[in-house]
Amino acid sequence: MTCAGPGSHVIEGIVTTDCDSELGCWTSSLWQPPHLARFVERFWYSAGTTSVSRERLLPNGLVELAICLAEPHRLIEGAGTQTLRLCLTGLQTGPMVIEHPSYHRVLGLRLHPAGAYALLSLPMGEVSGLTVDLGDLLGATANELAERCNETVSVEGCFQIAANWVAERVLRARALDPRIAWSVGRIEQSTGKVPIAELREATGLSKTRLANVFRDQIGVLPKVNSRIVRYRRALALLDRATPSLADVAVESGYYDQSHMTTEFRELGRLTPREFVATHYPGSTTALEY
Repeated sequence: MTCAGPGSHVIEGIVTTDCDSELGCWTSSLWQPPHLARFVERFWYSAGTTSVSRERLLPNGLVELAICLAEPHRLIEGAGTQTLRLCLTGLQTGPMVIEHPSYHRVLGLRLHPAGAYALLSLPMGEVSGLTVDLGDLLGATANELAERCNETVSVEGCFQIAANWVAERVLRARALDPRIAWSVGRIEQSTGKVPIAELREATGLSKTRLANVFRDQIGVLPKVNSRIVRYRRALALLDRATPSLADVAVESGYYDQSHMTTEFRELGRLTPREFVATHYPGSTTALEY
């Protein structure tokens, strides 16, 4: 669980916030080192207690690597391993619900698809929509990462260990096909509104070839990726303020409010209004009471 607010302070680029509310009492930290920005959207750390034991995590177009440094979390809704201790969640195309222990201490890496592809060196379609044990994927190197972080008391130390681990792996990693990297960027720039036919024409890839390579390196088909990008944009707009849903739909690239509501139900099992009523500020997380 992450938190941001006026009580935050920054030391050497790490933003730390102490959260104390009806939701619980915990400390969260966020680090976004520029030298790894191509691969990691953020490193995050959270430790403390929460009064709401379950969270609904919604698709955000990123791959999540999490190391539970205290008691494990549990996967209540979603596909994959149920005990979450050292795990990786591929690109989500639907919601997942996790249950927190009474006290949590977690280190997380939120990876761009390109970063996940580089770190894992395997077809990303194999982990899409799944939560898997990272040790099963990477073997000893994943377990060593978890052991080193467990032995480290400070947040800064955990972040540095994880950053060094990422930097070492990406040095010898496979890069995205330049045509796929361009397509991902174009989808992001257009907020998911670019026609897939335009991607095919610009890259010179056939319909089948574009679909296969995109799914292999990103994890989902281009059209699905576009849907997730639009959805993420709508979630962000709903988090920042309470504008009309019709305005959010237009700005997010939906045909109209009805189209947006349909997509919200399919991707998150929540309507836009339900998200606004239950989401945790600053996140794509809905609280489960």
